[in-house]
Amino acid sequence: MSELPATAPAREPLTVAILAGGRSSEHDVSLASAASIRDGLLAGGHDVVWVEIGRDGCWRHEGEPLALRPGAGVLDADVVFPALHGPFGEDGTVQGMLETLQVPYVGSGVAASAVCMDKVLFKRIMAAVGAPQVEHLGVSAARFRRARSEVLAELGRLGLPAFVKPAHLGSSVGIAKVSSATELAPALEQAFAHDELVIVEAFARGLEVECGVLGTLREQRLAGAAAAVASQPGEIVLAGEWYDYAAKYTPGGMTLEIPARISPLASERVRELAVSAFLEAGCDGLARVDFFVDGEEVLLNELNTMPGFTDTSVYGRLLEASGIPYPELVERLCRLGRERHEERVALLN
Repeated sequence: MSELPATAPAREPLTVAILAGGRSSEHDVSLASAASIRDGLLAGGHDVVWVEIGRDGCWRHEGEPLALRPGAGVLDADVVFPALHGPFGEDGTVQGMLETLQVPYVGSGVAASAVCMDKVLFKRIMAAVGAPQVEHLGVSAARFRRARSEVLAELGRLGLPAFVKPAHLGSSVGIAKVSSATELAPALEQAFAHDELVIVEAFARGLEVECGVLGTLREQRLAGAAAAVASQPGEIVLAGEWYDYAAKYTPGGMTLEIPARISPLASERVRELAVSAFLEAGCDGLARVDFFVDGEEVLLNELNTMPGFTDTSVYGRLLEASGIPYPELVERLCRLGRERHEERVALLN
């Protein structure tokens, strides 16, 4: 597995429009991520334009509604950093809008964002390319209400405990750990309150391990770097029973061990699978890929195209431990977004 490329030379400052908030239940997480990104960019000598998207979907700049026109960019920014999590932010919808505005932006494009936001679809694609995964089943609200007994019987074959998750949310929103058969139907109903599609995953033994993936700049690829590289794997050590919302965003809820306490062979396998999943899903810029590791067995779980960037979030800490300080990381992501935009514009001309 290729190592992370050396630090890129400093270049002219950028003006970056940060999109914060959004319509999803992860609105507050987005605000915290965006604030950290803003601070990192300012520390790197860049200019920041703050655009806050309300729960009502209105885009505002300096408290006033922002008028957007196709092809006109966003507030004359050089690049947009959509620090948005969940539906209407991480699922391809905002990415499509930014494409219409003809503005460079950080992260994956429309198709990859949509695929990776749908946990069921993502797992189907990973199965098609042979990636080892946690056992799981997808359940729609319509089918559960039409064939409740049949669905519960199918899910029973996953064993207990199991985890019930909305298929299109992140940050552990709406997730329940089910330890008895009687808890399964209520957990499904709770998840259906957030999403019409739910995924149920079997309990996976071993350690929870996460790995950051970062795209490489054009000049780095010309010098022989791979298209994307992986960080050192990190291990999630929980203070509580499982990795819920509180564990992710409450100081002390979890500890990140870097490097993860796994074998060199398992560590290399994690990094290989992280980059492979990133490329097979068509991702750009960045991702955090989550695994379960039991001895030498490595199982792929999820891929997040816009992982959290808060003070307690894993992605930035993984990259920093791998040699890329936070201000450089957020700048590099902005430059990757600009390069991708330039390449797409060249294809259209």
